[in-house]
Amino acid sequence: MITPAFELSQDPDFLTLTIKVPYARISEFDVYFDGEDFKFYAKPYFLRLTLPGRIIEDGREKASYNTDKGIFTIQLPKEIPGQYFEGLDMLTALLAPKKARSAKPLVEEIGNSAELADEQEEEEEEEELHWEIEQTPYQETVESTLHLQCSYGFGNLKSGVFQRLQDELSDVIDLKHPDSTPVKERRQKRLAAEAAKFDPDHYLADFFEDEAIQFVLKYKPWWVDAYKKKMASQEGSYQELESRTTFVVFSEEEKEQLRKFTNKSYLLDKRTCHQVYLSLVDILLAYCCEVCVTGGEKNVESPWSIRKLSATLCWLETFSSIPDVLVSFGRRVLCYPLYRHFRLVTRAFSDAAMVLQLGKSAVLKCLLDIHKIFRENDPAYILNDLYISDYCIWIQKTKSKKLAALGESLQQAKITKAHLGFELEELETAAVLVQEEESVLKAAGTVSKQQLPSSELETSDSEESSSTSSSETEGSDSDEQESSTSEDGKIHSSQGTLQEKRTAPLIDCNGLRRETNTLTLDLSNEKSKAPLPSTSVPGKLIEELGKQMQTAIKLSEQPEGLAATSYTALQEKGENCAAEPKILSQDPAGKVNTLDVSSCRNPLLFLDCTNEDKD
Repeated sequence: MITPAFELSQDPDFLTLTIKVPYARISEFDVYFDGEDFKFYAKPYFLRLTLPGRIIEDGREKASYNTDKGIFTIQLPKEIPGQYFEGLDMLTALLAPKKARSAKPLVEEIGNSAELADEQEEEEEEEELHWEIEQTPYQETVESTLHLQCSYGFGNLKSGVFQRLQDELSDVIDLKHPDSTPVKERRQKRLAAEAAKFDPDHYLADFFEDEAIQFVLKYKPWWVDAYKKKMASQEGSYQELESRTTFVVFSEEEKEQLRKFTNKSYLLDKRTCHQVYLSLVDILLAYCCEVCVTGGEKNVESPWSIRKLSATLCWLETFSSIPDVLVSFGRRVLCYPLYRHFRLVTRAFSDAAMVLQLGKSAVLKCLLDIHKIFRENDPAYILNDLYISDYCIWIQKTKSKKLAALGESLQQAKITKAHLGFELEELETAAVLVQEEESVLKAAGTVSKQQLPSSELETSDSEESSSTSSSETEGSDSDEQESSTSEDGKIHSSQGTLQEKRTAPLIDCNGLRRETNTLTLDLSNEKSKAPLPSTSVPGKLIEELGKQMQTAIKLSEQPEGLAATSYTALQEKGENCAAEPKILSQDPAGKVNTLDVSSCRNPLLFLDCTNEDKD
C-alpha cells in the first residue's frame, strides 16, 4: 500500500485533514476515526494516524473530494471544543508505529504509545535538567569499556559502521579507527588536532581586516523574523496558540521527507538523553554558522563546513555540559573555515538559541535542511544514517518547552576568548603593539624627509653630475676609438703604396716587360685613390698585384696586334684604365719608354680587369 501525502490543520472546533490521492478509485474508499485513531483507505492508498487529541463522531463531520486535484478534505469534530492539538506538523510522529517483523522482538514496549507518552511527559515535568551545571561523567568499568568504547551515533546506538566503510572514512570524519577508539581518547586527539591546525596569521588577518566579516554578520536568516514575531505575541489565549503554527512553515519537499521517515521509539537513559540534547546544540551551532557565512545559499562546501564545525559529526564527540559544547565549537570556528573571527562564534550562539526557543518545529526544519545537504553529498550521507535521520524522528516527540529552556541556557551562557585556549588576547595585544610601532616609525620617516630636503637635493645633484661625467668619458672613449680606426686605415693604405713602389723597381729591368708591370702598378695606384677607401689587409693586396703583374708579363710576349686589342678592351670596360699610351720611365740618355698597345684582344686580360673593377 502507498502512504499518501497529507496535511493537518485545526480550528477551535474541528480538525481538518487534507489527503492527496490522485490515482485512487473514488468508488471504493473508507474512513474510520475513533478517539486518537484515524484510518483512511482508497485503493492503492492507506493512511493510519495517531492523533495528538481525541475526536468524536457526532454528525458534524464532513468530507469532500476535488476531482481535478485528486484531494480529499475531511473535517472531524474535536471531543473538547477549543482544545489545541500540538504537533500537527510533526508528520512522522503522527504515523502509527510499524509492528516488529520478528516473532520475538528483543525490546518490546508494554502498553500503548499514548500511555508511554503521558508517563514520559510527567517524568520530564517532574525533573528538569540543569543545563548549566556540569555533571559528573559516568565512570566506565573494564567490562563496560569493552562494550561501549566502540559506540557512536545518535544516543551511542551504532557501532561497527566504519569497519565496512573504510574507503569513505577519511572523507567523512577526522577520527581514525573510530570502532576501537574510546571516548576519552577521541577528545584528546581532537584537541591536539585543533591546536596543530590553529593559524595565528590567519586569525590576525581576519581580526584586522574584518570587512568581509562585517558583511557576513548583516545577513538575517528566517528564524530572526520568526523569533521577533513570537516575542511580540502574547501567550494565554487559543488564538495566540494557533498563531504559533505560522512561525515555522514546512515546504512540500520537507513534508515529503517527513513522510518517508520510519516512525520508531528510542529507549534512552537519563545520561544518554542529556548527551543527545547537547550534541543537538553542537550540530545546530555548526548549521547556523554555515547559514550565516553563505547568506543562506548552500554551495558545494556546505557539507564539509557543517561537519568540520561540529565535533559531534567530525570526531563522534559526546559532551557533558553546555560550556564544553561552546568551547569545542568556538575552537573549530577559529581553525577550519575561511572566515575565522570570534564574532562568528557569538553570532552562532545567538542564532542557535533563537532556533531552540522557537520550538521543535524550527529545530526540525533546520535538521531537515542538514539532512538534504548531506543526502546530496556522496560521503556525507553516512552522517544521516548515524545522526540526522534519528534526530529528525526523535525531535518530533520532544517537548518544545524543554527545547526553549535549553535555548535560554544557551543564551545566558558566557564564553570568552580565554576559554578557547589559543591565547587570542595575547596575540591581539602583541599585534596591536607592532602595528603602533610601525605607524610611529612611518611617521618619523615622513618627518625626517620633510626636515632634510637639501641633503636629498645635493645627493640627486651629485648623482646627476656623476652620470654626466661618465657619459662624457664614454663619448671621449668612442671618439678616440674612431680616430684610431681612421688613422689605422691611412697607415694600411700608405703601407700598400710603399709595397707597390718597392715592387716596381724589381721588375723594371728588361725594357717592355718592366714597362708593362709599371702600368699595372699605376692602375692599382689609381684605384687606391677612389672615393671608397680600401680596408683590406696589405698582404692580400700584394698578392693580387703579383697575379696582375704575371698577367701583364704574359701579355707583353704576345704580338703587337693582340696587345693593342687588349688595350682597347681595357679602355671600353673601365674608367680606371688609361685612355692613351702613358710615359712610364725615362732613361738617363733622355729616351722615353712607352707601352705599345696591340690591336688583338686578350680575353684573360679582359676578365682580369672586370674582376678588378668589382673588387
